This record gives sequence, C-alpha cells and structure tokens, in this order.
Amino acid sequence: MTSRSFLRLALAGAVASGAVTLSALPADASKPPRTVPVRLLALNDFHGNLEPPTGSSGRMVDEHGNTVDAGGAAYVATHMKALSDRNTIAVAQGDLIGATPLISAAYHDEPSVEFLGKLGLKVAAVGNHEFDEGYAELRRIMKGGCHPVDGCSPAGEWKGAKFDYVGANVLFKNRHAKTDALAALGGSNAARLKQALSGFGVPALPPVSVKWMNGVPIGFIGLVTKTTPGIVSSEGIKDLTFADEVKAANVASKLLKLVGVKAQVVLVHEGDQVNEGQSPDACSAVPGAGNRIATQVDAEIDVVLSGHSHQAYVCTVKDPAGRNRLFSQGGSFGRVVTQVDMKVDARTRDIDRASLVADNHVVTRTVTPDPEISMFVQTWKDRVAPVANKAVGTITADITNTAASSGESPLGNLIADAQLAATRTGGDAQIALMNPGGVRASLSHASSPAGEGDGIVTYGEAFTVQPFNNLMQVVTLTGAQLKTVLEQQFPGGPNNQAFAKILQPSANFTYTYSTSAAWGSKVSDMKIDGTPVTDTQTVRVAANNFLVGGGDAFLAFQEGTDVWSGPLDIDAFVDHLGKDNPIAPPATDRITVTG
Repeated sequence: MTSRSFLRLALAGAVASGAVTLSALPADASKPPRTVPVRLLALNDFHGNLEPPTGSSGRMVDEHGNTVDAGGAAYVATHMKALSDRNTIAVAQGDLIGATPLISAAYHDEPSVEFLGKLGLKVAAVGNHEFDEGYAELRRIMKGGCHPVDGCSPAGEWKGAKFDYVGANVLFKNRHAKTDALAALGGSNAARLKQALSGFGVPALPPVSVKWMNGVPIGFIGLVTKTTPGIVSSEGIKDLTFADEVKAANVASKLLKLVGVKAQVVLVHEGDQVNEGQSPDACSAVPGAGNRIATQVDAEIDVVLSGHSHQAYVCTVKDPAGRNRLFSQGGSFGRVVTQVDMKVDARTRDIDRASLVADNHVVTRTVTPDPEISMFVQTWKDRVAPVANKAVGTITADITNTAASSGESPLGNLIADAQLAATRTGGDAQIALMNPGGVRASLSHASSPAGEGDGIVTYGEAFTVQPFNNLMQVVTLTGAQLKTVLEQQFPGGPNNQAFAKILQPSANFTYTYSTSAAWGSKVSDMKIDGTPVTDTQTVRVAANNFLVGGGDAFLAFQEGTDVWSGPLDIDAFVDHLGKDNPIAPPATDRITVTG
C-alpha cells in the first residue's frame, strides 16, 4: 500500500471529499433534540442466488411459524422496493458472492454484484467467501476490469461494484507502510491517527464507509470472521492477516469519532447459531462468536448487523457501558431482508438507541417479481443455459446434505465416493474424505423449472452442490496421522475447533467415535475395506486442496507427503454421476457412534 492511499482506505474518502471535518459539531444541551429518521435494509450471505433457491435452501420459517418458499433476486427486489423510502440506506454483511450457483459463478460472480448494485446497495462487509478466488480477484470485483484468465463476460468489460466493500480487520502482513503513511498526513491529524491506530496494521481494504442521510453522517464498520484463513484456500490470502474483530472495530470506531461520526453501525460477517424453528424476529441466537463481538465492541457503536451463520434473529444485547444495543442477522440466500429504523439527533449526530426498531422480513414469493430484475436474471440464465441444462446423471430419490446422527449425509458420502473413484488411478488413493461445509445444496429428484424431467441431474444442479472448483489431491498419511485428522473433527483440541465438523468418508472406510471420550481418544476401529488400520502403515488419502492445505482446522493434513493433484472436484462429481445410473441415496452407516 502506498502512503497516499492510506487515508483513503482509513476513512473511506470521508476527509478527502470534505464531507466530514475532523471536529464534531458542538451540542447545545439547552435545546431540545431534533431527530431525523434513518432506515437500514440489510442482506447477508446472498451467495449469488439470483434464481430462487431450491429445496430446504429455498424455504424459511416466517413470523407466524409457517414454512414458506423464499428468496430469488426478483423477489428480493420487490420486497426491497416496498420497504424502501427516502430515508433508506441498503447494506450487507458479507458472502454476497462465492459458493454460488453456476449462473453467477460461471462469470466470476459479476452478475450477482451487478444485481446488488441495481438493488441500491451502498455498503457491504466482506465475508470469507469474498476471498474464495483470492485478494486480487476481490480487488478486481471492487474496482473493475476483465478477468485475467477468462477475459470479459458476455456483458463486456466489468465496471466494478457500485457499492463500498469494507473490512476493518483485513490487514497486510507487511506493517512497514504504516509509519510512512502517517507521516505523510502531517500535523496534528497524523498524531491523532497514529494514536488511534497504535498497535494496529495496514488496512488492505477500506475499514469504514460514511454515508449521509437527512443531514447526518452514518458510519459503517466492516468486519469479517477472524477464522477466514482456516476456511478459504491459503494461496489467495497469503499476504493478508485477519485481526480480532473486536480490536479492529474499536480502532475503526476511533477513526470515525476523529471525523465527528457518532452514529456507528458494525456490519460483521460472523454470527451465532439458533434454536431451530423460531420466528425470524425472535431472539433465538445461542451466544457464541457473534455475541462476543456484539457485546464487546466499543460502546460508541450503536448497532451490530451480523452474518456467516445463515440464521435469522433479532436480539438486544448490552454494550460495555451497559446500554442496550441491537444485534441481528437475516438468514441467507436472499430469504430475509432486515429492516432497522432509527432516529438520529441532528445536533449531536448520535443515534437515539431507544428509537431502534428491527424487523426481519421473509422474502416471500407470493408477491409479483420485479420485472427489470426478472429480465436481468433471465438474460444471464440464457447465457449459461447450454452448460447448466446438460444432463449428467440420474438419481432414484432426493439425495440430501442433511446430516444423520453420525454426522454423515447421503450427499456427502456420495461425493466422497466420487472423489475416491476419480483419484484411484494416478493418485493411488485408498480412501477419500470430504468436508461437510463444501456440500452446498441437496440434489432434488423433482425436475427443475428447466424441465429436464424427474430424477435427471443437470450440470447446473451438480455445480450448485460443488461450486468451489477445488482441485482433487492425494497425500500419504500414516495411520496415526489419519487418526489425528479424524480427532480434529471435534472441539477440545489444540486447533480450537468451535464445533464438530464430521468429514464425509468414502464407502470403503469405516471407524467409530465416542461422544464422551476425551479429545485425542475419541476415534477408534479405523478400517479400510474391512482391514484394521495400524498407526505405522501408510494410507493414500484423497481430499480437495482446501482440506489438504489445512482448511477447517484440519491441520494434520499438512503433514501429508507425496502430494498428487488430479481433476477438479466438480469434474470428479459429474463423472461419477454419469456412471452406474440411476444412483440411489447412499446409506449413512460408515461411522459408528458410541456414548
């Protein structure tokens, strides 16, 4: 980063534009406050779902406890227009792109980002999936230009996002640029900024964005989960580090205060799980990583809008000063729009927290889809149709990614079988393991709207299941190292796994785990083709490059030797779907669970 760009990144143009001064306006306590209304409309974890998502991904429990069909860009647009007024700022909490269906992924998610611009989005936090193709590709999406390998899309040269991406805790590993950048600012400003940034690093993205509404500035602080390095491929973010969310938010809050912005909103791509089946407006969040951030960030911050966990909740938490603070999330895949109404004191420029009202609106499909966005989606659908609608296999019934009590899912097991089949020749794989988070959707037996027929799987449907274009690899592990990999599925170990992530095994690999045993002693009775695995024998293990690189905290994979690289995971899956048709849902009996 050059010194001349540092202030722009630090204050997102607020000072350079003259829109905000370095001194806050004085408040006159003798005069009654004059408040102005501001409305926020928020989306999170859209994941490129331009078409209405299918299966369980396209259903949502509404405010009345009914499960309804929800989502789809044209329906999102209709609901957003109905909820918008002249006081509205549209925002988002990350994972707008990445892990997307083919209609978006085929063109490096430019269609999704263009749609969000048409929607009127103004500010978005980056999520971990914004880094799926690396930092350089994220910068291209932000700033414009054709893809360096695939060139321009059918729409022509990409013009860049029409909204601000912000990420206060995304830093360059090289910290040397900070001293020169601060010195270049000169005078008291540099001293004040240096104090605010004491002990912090050099931003790789704008930390904040300031938007004016009804004569008052609203400051938005972007944050992404600090676990990002463990859940994306390492090569694309090798020059970045991801700071603690609370520390970064507090630094960004100080920067906003330096320019007189007291109305502050955090957009954070981290959230909590919920108790199932609750209203989207219930405070059903089970306190976790999201709650830690919402309760610990600086008391100057008024609102925390979250994402990442794909849940819907509206909560009130206490800030460090003991005051109430809004903490909410709006599901995923465009199924919920979060509305936040507030009043801002026009003299003090601070939010009256007593005025905060939040409502999670389910994006139902009972409304008329927006005609402009419907046409936009259809255009991209037509462009990708020759590939997306190609039949690649048949199935006898739904094959879901819903986990059984063992942690296996029928679709996860099917993918593991496909990966083993694709890596036996060349890689000499003996077993395969698949990360459950990479199984993004279920396969439905019913025909899609494209009309291919019941039981037929299209390439587009297969791609929705496996959208990452990960490379299949095979590594050699000892039996003891393989056991450590399996132990790393569970919380309690040195890798700080937050919750169990059960790897999906190929059919020829079985083992037992105990729910009550201590970490390190949970896994036993590993067998390959019915033969026990010893600690000293070597095993050729197939997995995608994300896992082999230590993703999802499976660090023991990094001890593997003799790495062999094979086909893309989507190619392995599609090839397997084309054989032994029709395919029935695999049983979930490869893992035995004991108390």
